[in-house]
Amino acid sequence: MAGLEVLYETAAPVITCKQDALICFLHWEVVTHGYYGVGVGDQPGPNDKKSELLPAGWNNNKDLYVLRYESKDGSRKLLVKAVTVESSMILNVLEYGSQQVADLTLKLDDYIDAEHLGDFHRTYKNSEELRSRIVSGIITPIHEQWEKASVSSPHREFPPATAREVDPLRIPPHHPHTSRQPPWCDPLGPFAVGGEDLDPFGRRRGGMIVDPLRSGFPRALIDPSSGLPNRLPPGAVPPGARFDPFGPIGTSPSGPNPDHLPPPGFDDMYL
Repeated sequence: MAGLEVLYETAAPVITCKQDALICFLHWEVVTHGYYGVGVGDQPGPNDKKSELLPAGWNNNKDLYVLRYESKDGSRKLLVKAVTVESSMILNVLEYGSQQVADLTLKLDDYIDAEHLGDFHRTYKNSEELRSRIVSGIITPIHEQWEKASVSSPHREFPPATAREVDPLRIPPHHPHTSRQPPWCDPLGPFAVGGEDLDPFGRRRGGMIVDPLRSGFPRALIDPSSGLPNRLPPGAVPPGARFDPFGPIGTSPSGPNPDHLPPPGFDDMYL
């Protein structure tokens, strides 16, 4: 039990009861398992510091002891509370990360000789049993639960985000989820709107003109004179030129079909 005697002698001037002696033993056991004492109370204070010694004011309340610990690598933090109930002491330990709780009840008279608190070698009784109970009842359960929590939720590292990724005002591009980008072009300037309609040869796609020659669907040969009373002269519409139809596509340029006219005297029948 190397170190316990030095710790006890350091705290001896303020050890006045069996509870103090038991807390001193508990503190030593926690420190030997890789922890530093940090401070007293439930919340951090301005006087907190890592040390293997008991913090100042550790035994101001003989009925309730509250101590905080932190592992030497900073990965675990413990909150230890000890409550005196008649001739026993109830120890309760909380590990902040896993929220694991362990508790242990010890009879003071079984391990502390109140008549010889000034003599370290006569203060503790059944020291090995006391140490075994603290390890099996508090230290081991806390460590086992913490290790299980670490395995079930391993720490994941992500590459740092770029300024483009964290810009809250940036609007992401809206592209379909396909293997290639859509064929349409990027928007033009505001003064270029309608420019496609001014190109009679249709070298650029789009615009508001109805272009049956470039509809993208199978078509029969279209007569540019459709819908006119007379046929257009040769060359009036260059081959492949874009144009607005003069009338319904497929109508005869020479007028209505005589087969579709009513027979002579049809109107007289209804007069």
